[in-house]
Order: sequence, then structure tokens, then C-alpha cells
Amino acid sequence: MAKRIEFSQHGGPEVLNFVDYSPKEPAEHEIQIENRAIGINFIDTYVRSGLYPVPALPSGLGTEAAGVVVKTGSQVTGFKPGDRVVYAQSPLGAYSEVHNVPVNAVAHLPNDISFEQAAASSLKGMTVYYLLNQTYKIQKDEVFLFHAAAGGVGLIACQWAKALGAKMIGTVGSEEKAQRAKAAGAWEVINYQTENIAERVKEITHGEKVNVVYDSVGQATWLASLDSLKRRGLMVSFGNASGAVTGVNLGILNQKGALYVTRPSLGVYVTNRAELDQASNALFDMILSGKVNVDVPASQIFALKDAQKAHQTLEQRKTQGSSLLIP
Repeated sequence: MAKRIEFSQHGGPEVLNFVDYSPKEPAEHEIQIENRAIGINFIDTYVRSGLYPVPALPSGLGTEAAGVVVKTGSQVTGFKPGDRVVYAQSPLGAYSEVHNVPVNAVAHLPNDISFEQAAASSLKGMTVYYLLNQTYKIQKDEVFLFHAAAGGVGLIACQWAKALGAKMIGTVGSEEKAQRAKAAGAWEVINYQTENIAERVKEITHGEKVNVVYDSVGQATWLASLDSLKRRGLMVSFGNASGAVTGVNLGILNQKGALYVTRPSLGVYVTNRAELDQASNALFDMILSGKVNVDVPASQIFALKDAQKAHQTLEQRKTQGSSLLIP
């Protein structure tokens, strides 16, 4: 018997319940992992609310954690009980003490990276990796716009951009978050509560605007993002924190300069063992070199049973960087 978070209906944080459950034996290509630290991601709130459908209810929640291998399926090679591991794309259910994960979603965790650092950075860090290196390859000295720069993905992006020698303009919602993003490596910051995003981008770039915008906010920043792009620039929409972008008139892309739009996700960029190893090793190298720091403030570390409170804090925009659940 073990404990996990599950929900039987869609809704607010109050639908999350802390329950007993009996973990199944791992299937032939699965690894059973005892979680030591669990990553909280904004996408988890989309699943809980019903924006992203689940196969069936009741359902577990969460896809990211770090821990220790307990058992392996009969066809699993390369992993054994006691191994330190991390995963970011498991089937729903990572908000648990024990979780079964397909072997191709699991990476070995270097000894010098803590379970907390791994769970706080795996999904977010590999997201930054594909965004800045594969969706659009950011060059040294290149100026670009990245929304929610003080969020979990954003703070890693600030540091990664600095390591690349690039000039990231980050948007934030408060002066405190502006300071945090600057400290992490943002070249310039825009407080969207007090400044017009597109006008400030034009001002910062002396009228040039940018080749690429990374937008995880969605509906609230859609037009500002398009208005910040150069002719034939690329809009990368990778999240919906303010609501999904819907009812788009494709003609607006032409009107604003024959713009390109893409809607990527980690699940499309990391689909097999080779791609997982490439992305995770790139992230591990950044952490081990000290170029990316993913320490989580104590105020954003919650007991597993307090998942409701963790989601409330996240959705109230009270967090900076990553948050964790600890079994």
C-alpha cells in the first residue's frame, strides 16, 4: 500500500485527494520508482481542470519526479534496483510515493545532482533545451523575447540564454519577479503590469523587434507577441497559462509580416531513448557546470499531502521558479 494524489472530477485544487492505493507490479518494459521529489508543472493544472483530457477518472496527476528504482520489468535493461533516476514524461501518476514508468522515459541521475534539483528541472530544463536549440537555434548576441521569465521554465531560460551569450528580454508581473529574472541572467525585463510589451520591445531593440518570441502565457499575450516580431519572425506558443489561444484568423499573420507560428511540446521533441539522452544530458551538463541553478526556495516545497495548497499557490502567481512535492 502507498499514498498518492488523485482526482475523481475536474475542477479547482479542491478536487485533489490524498488517498491509499496499491501499486501494480511493473509491466515488462516498466520501472517501478520510489519517488523522493516530485516536480509541479503548470500543465498539471490544465489536466486537473479538464483543459487537457484524461483517459479515465479517477486519475492520478503529474508526470515528473526523481527517485530510486525499486523493481524492473522482465524486459528492462540498463537499470537495476537502487539506481538513482529522473523522469519527466511518465503516464499520469507522478504525484505518488511509488510510480511505474516506461523505461524509455527514465534517465539515470548523476550522483552530484540531488533528487530535488532533478525533479525541479527535468521537464522545465529539457523544455528550455529544445526551445532554444531545436525549435529555433538562439545565437550568441541574439535578442529574443521570453514570457513569464520568473516562472519555472523562465528562470532556467534566463540562465541558459546567458550561457549562450544571448540577450533575453523577459516579461514578468511584478518588480520582485523582474529582479529575480535579471539576477538569473535576463538582459532586459518588461513588467507587463505597468508597461506595454510590444512598445517596450520595439524601444529596447531600437525599432528592430525580435526574430523569435517564446510564449507560455497564451491568450493574454498572443497579440503582444505577434507585434514584437520582425517580418517573417517565429512565434513559439508552448503554453496556455492565461487560457488557450483560439479562433485565430490566419490572415493576421500576413498582416503583421508573414509571421510563422509553431505549437511545440516536449512530448513531440523527446520521443525515444536517443532524444531523451540528448536533452537530459544537455540539462545535466548545464547544472553540473554551474551555468543553471535550480535550487527551490523552502516556501515552494510542499508535502505530497498538501498538493491542494501547492496548486493554489501556483495558480495565484505566488511562485518564482520551480515548486516541489515531497512524499
